[in-house]
This record gives sequence, C-alpha cells and structure tokens, in this order.
Amino acid sequence: MYIYDSVQKTKLKFEPIQEGKATLYVCGPTVYDDAHLGHARSALSFDLLARALNASGYEVTFIRNFTDVDDKIIAKMQQTGKSLHEITDFYTNRYLEDMDAIGVLRPTISPKATESIDAMEDMILTLISKGYAYQISNGDVYFDTSKDELYGSLSKKVNDDTVSRIEHISEKKNPKDFALWKACGENDNVCFDTKFGRGRPGWHIECSAMIAKHTNGTNEYSIDIHGGGADLLFPHHENEASQSRCATGHALAKYWMHNGFVQVDGEKMSKSLGNSFFLKDALQAYNGEILRFYLTSVHYRNDFNFNEIDLLQSKKRLDKLYRLKKRVIGSMPGTANSEFKTALLGAMQDDLNISVALSVIDDMIARSNEALDSNPNDKNLKKEIMGNIEFINTLLGFGEKDPFSYFQLGVDDTLKAQIEALIEQRGEAKKQKDFTLADQIRNQLNEMDINIMDTAGGTVWEKLS
Repeated sequence: MYIYDSVQKTKLKFEPIQEGKATLYVCGPTVYDDAHLGHARSALSFDLLARALNASGYEVTFIRNFTDVDDKIIAKMQQTGKSLHEITDFYTNRYLEDMDAIGVLRPTISPKATESIDAMEDMILTLISKGYAYQISNGDVYFDTSKDELYGSLSKKVNDDTVSRIEHISEKKNPKDFALWKACGENDNVCFDTKFGRGRPGWHIECSAMIAKHTNGTNEYSIDIHGGGADLLFPHHENEASQSRCATGHALAKYWMHNGFVQVDGEKMSKSLGNSFFLKDALQAYNGEILRFYLTSVHYRNDFNFNEIDLLQSKKRLDKLYRLKKRVIGSMPGTANSEFKTALLGAMQDDLNISVALSVIDDMIARSNEALDSNPNDKNLKKEIMGNIEFINTLLGFGEKDPFSYFQLGVDDTLKAQIEALIEQRGEAKKQKDFTLADQIRNQLNEMDINIMDTAGGTVWEKLS
C-alpha cells in the first residue's frame, strides 16, 4: 500500500512500525456545534483509509478523539447557560449520528480530552522536567520552541507569516511558544487540578497525550499514521509533533496525511464567510449514502467544491450500481470476482485513488449487465455479482441498501401514500380481471416517473428521477 506523506510531499510505501498492524490517529471535532461538510470530508477520507488498510490485511487500531474542553465550548456555555457536559455530550451524540448516517465506521477508540487530563499532566510534567516547558507568573505553562531544534520541520512554516496569528504574551520567551496549560482565573468555571496548578489544557497537548495514553509505540514512533484536515498542519500538528518528540524522545508519527478543504460553490467553507453548510441540512435533503458517494468521489487530498448539480450527477452514477443490484436481488452473495477485487483494492492501495476505483466499478457494472443480458438465469453469475457489490460495500461503504428502497429515497410521505394507493388499486383491478384499468394505473404511475415491477412478493416501485 502507498500513501502520500504530507511532510515529505511524496507517495511512500506503507511499512508499519509493527508488522501486520496499523495505528491511525485522526483529529476529531471540537464538540460545540453541529458537524459541517468539512467534518464529513475528513471523517470519510480516513474511514476509506481504515477500510483499505483492513482489506489489505492489517489489524487496524483507529483512534479519533473528541475535543470536549476548549475556548469555543466555554463561549457556548456562557451564551447558553448550559454546563460543559450538557453541551459536549449533546454535540458528540449529534456528530456520531451524522457520521453513522454517511456510513463512517466507529473508530476502535474514541477518547475525550476531559477523560485524559491525567495523561496531559504526565506529559507536561515530563516536558517541564526536561527543560522543554516553563511556567509564567499567572500559572500558565508554555512549550519552549527554541529548545526543539526540529521545530518547524513538519510544516516548514516557522518563518512564515502564519506565525503572526500566534498569541503574544509578555512573559513568553518566544512568540512561537504555545500554551500547554492555561491557569484558571477567578471567574473560570472549567478547571482541573494538577501538580502545576488549577486550570485547563491547551489544544495541542490534548492529542499528544491521548496518543501516548492509548498506544504503545516503539523507540522510533508512537503511531504509524497521523491524519487530519490540511488546515491542521500548522500550528496544531507542528506543535503536537514537537511536544511529543521532546517528551518521548522519538517521533510522533511515521506518516502524516491531510485531506483537502470543502468549498461551497467555489469558496472555502467558513463561518466567517457565512456559507457554512451543516451536514444535518444536507441529510434532510439527501440520503446519507448518496452524500457519502458524492463526498468520496473526489480524491481526499484535493479541495472539494460542493454544489447540488454535481451531487445529482454523482447520484446517477450510484444509481447504476443499484440498478445492477436490482437485477440480481434475491441471490445469495458468492465470492467476488478475483480480478475485480484485485483491481478495486489495488486502486485504493494507491493513496486511495478513488477515481480509478470508481472506473473499475463502472466497468464491472457494464460487463455484468452484458453478461446478464446473455445469461439472465445464470445463478452463479448472479452470486458473483452480489459478491462484487458486497466487496464494494466493505471497501467503500456503499451498495448495501435494498435496491428498491434505494430508488424510493427522497420521496415524501404524501407522494409515497399516493403511489401505494394507486398500486393497491391496480392490484384490485387485476384481481377483478380489469386489465384495462390496471394498465391505465400503470400509465398514470409512469407519468409520475414511477416504475413498478411485479414480483413474487408483491409489486415494488421506484422513482426514476
């Protein structure tokens, strides 16, 4: 398997630190608001990675954290009058529901920052004792970036204008030094007791500590792969890598992977631009599997321009898979075609090359339809096709639904009731041998863009557009 390393800026062969095992840590959400399309894109990118690693035979330990103590959460507490846990529990559950809806598999471990204060305390104490961190008069603890000769090697942005947005505190030794611990003031109500004082953690220490707490690592690396959005490379991942390296004496991750931004009609999605598109809103209009297919159809490293015209075109491509499944429904899945399986997995092993993967699927659909046209009653052929579709679902996370139910997605309850009433009337007409009326009802349904099919289990229908 080959993956693109954001630090070396090239594709590298994946060679895990422990043979047969893969450890993956991805920065999860700060739970103070609903998940937006950027969260979905990151979650889907690394869901595909975890699936590809699993399918390649690796035993995967996948960790995705929840940041549940943060300035934004505290601001939300002040706005709403709700407690920390009321806010974070609510939005954690909302995030998980949204991710479930788009088929993101639950990670092996989902640590919360508030449940890892002990690990943060241990790491900060280690950094202080080694001379990499210092405490100022108000009780804050800072990491001394000047003590780390490799600081900036991850992002190459140490001398970039990006550092201008780093906070300036008079007692800091260096403008680039970042907070490991923020001491509590008189009016602060989110505080934790530690050996260096009462306060709360800085953002960067949280991930480093949770990785240390939940992985064993080696004398070279803590984990195999660290992932997240491209906007996290600096300062978050730079600071993570630095403090972990200084605390443990070895590198944090062997490989670094970053997914691209999400744009809405060409603009980078940002609340400051007022065009943030919440996933919950998209899920009200489109089924989660359709959104998953669309959001994964562009390579994870590229920026994604979300617009509904492309989404509808993407759905038509997914429709073809479900039309094939409809032709073989009822068959038990057999073994996937070995050439198809090798080609599909091979595409995903090439840095998650989704374009090639989808082309492999398109080719399989075309060949399968041709074969079914020639041999419509070939049971072994149907089993193989079902096996192919099952492998697609395992590797890419779509194709699982009942095909008839899939084509009813997006039909509102009023129209659904009208369709089912007409189908019932048609059934009664057929019982009475009034085939003229039955044909009239079929034509009426066709005019509504509804296709019906009589099966042994009854009449099923689908929306054609």
